[in-house]
Amino acid sequence: MDSLTQIVLGAAVGEAVLGKKVGNKAMLYGAIAGTIPDLDVITRFFLDTVTATEWHRGFSHSIFFSVLFAPVFGWLVWKINKKESATWKEWSWLMFWGLFTHPLLDAFTTWGTQLFWPFETRLAFQSVFVIDPLYTVPFIIFLILVLFQKRTSMKRRKYVKLGLIISSAYLVLTLVLKGIAFYKFEKALNEQGISYTEMNTRPAPLNTVLWMANVDTKDAYLMADYSFFDSQPISFISYPKNHELLGKWEGNDKIMRLIKITEGWYTITEKDGQLYFNDLRFGLISLNENESQFAFSYKLIPEGDDLIVEERPKFKRDAKRLMAALWQRMWGN
Repeated sequence: MDSLTQIVLGAAVGEAVLGKKVGNKAMLYGAIAGTIPDLDVITRFFLDTVTATEWHRGFSHSIFFSVLFAPVFGWLVWKINKKESATWKEWSWLMFWGLFTHPLLDAFTTWGTQLFWPFETRLAFQSVFVIDPLYTVPFIIFLILVLFQKRTSMKRRKYVKLGLIISSAYLVLTLVLKGIAFYKFEKALNEQGISYTEMNTRPAPLNTVLWMANVDTKDAYLMADYSFFDSQPISFISYPKNHELLGKWEGNDKIMRLIKITEGWYTITEKDGQLYFNDLRFGLISLNENESQFAFSYKLIPEGDDLIVEERPKFKRDAKRLMAALWQRMWGN
């Protein structure tokens, strides 16, 4: 999830664990703990694109990391706050829950997380977009209410519990909505006589009303969207796999690793003699039916017997255009 959401969740967990003893400091250190796992993004400054992508939401987003570093961070916080009555063990417990709930929440997103690192299985429920106001905003409101209560106030405990319960209930609801959307896509495929081998679904950005689907057929991937306000049948757009365009690079180590990262959901496109590797899991940069550029696309640049992989940049103008189209599409077709 986005940094603000992780800060909010970490602060709420910190308050729930130690707020009664140390007051607002519990929220502060919980917020810090909730942001630590995402420091893995700095690897992009030191590693190649493929390796940095592999490392993202890996070790730092695992149970192992939480267990290993909670006592370390707990000891540092305890040393800084010796005037407080909280013990090293209590601070460590706060840090553990701040570190652990971060990847737990990320598991609901499309990218997922390697919660069980060093095992390579990536847990991804794909039921929440990385930014979801319906999850974050109510949480923030309850935390603001907490800030204005004394540390011994019963209302303080009540507000933080409500924040945690409502946000968790919303996550469960998104799984139900995902199931309904999956059924709608499946029904449409059957009604249109389309045979396929696999399908996955995910919410569109910033909401859980509009859903997207990727469908694997023999030579192409089909993509479609569905809103709970739709009145017209679901239509599927085909995107050729073009895997043969890789040619001699098919067995290249970086290509094999990219395929693993995308879990096999990828296409290859060629433009002006340049090859691009496209990750289908995050969709296109617009809702235009003629759109061909994907949100996550990698330029493949030959260099002797190897490849340089460069992520194609994303621009604010594209995001603004997509948001406007999504808002309109969300209310039905």
